Amino acid sequence: MRRWRLGTFNLENLDDRGGEDRAFEDRVAVLRPQLRRLRADVLCLQEVNAHTIDGKRGPRTPVGLDRLLEGTDYARYHRLISTNRGGSRPSDHHNLVILSRFPILSHGQVWHHLVPPPAILPVTARPAPEQAQPVEWDRPILHACLDLGRGRVVQVVNVHLRAPRAAWLPGQKTEHGRWLSVGGWAEGFYLAAVKRAGQALEARLLVESLFDADPQARVVVCGDFNCGDREAPLRTLMGDEEDTGNGHLAPRMLVPAERSVSDSQRYSVIHHGRRVMLDHLLLSRPLLGDLVGCEIHNESLGDELVSPARIWQAPDSYHAPLVAEFT
Repeated sequence: MRRWRLGTFNLENLDDRGGEDRAFEDRVAVLRPQLRRLRADVLCLQEVNAHTIDGKRGPRTPVGLDRLLEGTDYARYHRLISTNRGGSRPSDHHNLVILSRFPILSHGQVWHHLVPPPAILPVTARPAPEQAQPVEWDRPILHACLDLGRGRVVQVVNVHLRAPRAAWLPGQKTEHGRWLSVGGWAEGFYLAAVKRAGQALEARLLVESLFDADPQARVVVCGDFNCGDREAPLRTLMGDEEDTGNGHLAPRMLVPAERSVSDSQRYSVIHHGRRVMLDHLLLSRPLLGDLVGCEIHNESLGDELVSPARIWQAPDSYHAPLVAEFT
């Protein structure tokens, strides 16, 4: 029986602008073999930057990604890239990309289509606003329905949740990025948590709509979740029956594919010496039944806090790519 592979990889601010061109070629020399090793039929990418050509007005394109994929099978794949809130063109920074060997039957992105921005009145902002302000997510959710052949489809959802770093507040940070008060930082940290939780909720509601259309849908939600599988955002997405308390909802649970990897190897980021699993592949039960195995390519992973301080223009990503294989 033919097998197929699906991978996810945070390319860590992929951009061919700024600095020396040699630095970007170094990134290509490091990242391209990682992509080849994945041998993915479907590849979800995060943090892909886009820009206009020669600084002129016009459509933004992911030039750095084009250069990275040149000479690989991925250059011929069908491609989707997220767009700005207006839907007119990709954003400057941190776009989501889906590359697929399989035909794309339908696609779209979700960005406050299912969950409106919550209105919150900041208490430490200076000057203090007179009314509550909308708190919007930083990025959309990218979705594609792919044709696997023989009447089978897979629903792929690519996400990049907000990192747990305090969000900006008026009058609470210096021009050098330092917080002026612990209270201001604490409220910024709270706002970041709201953004991340809201993204997770919107992604879960998208998954719910897929199950409503087909209770046996093959669904995978993948990407950089910036949290482990027992933290609130991932629990929101997984919908574990122990959290819902309802066994009848168990078929709608999403299961992390990386749980099939041994504990000692189950990490995608090293954060100040601590190994953590922040990138995930969440599978619906029907797709879990097709799972052959999962790999985490973390052998050359550097410490995301220590390495940048010690290595000038490090070409690596400080996220390990994941790939799952299915029948």
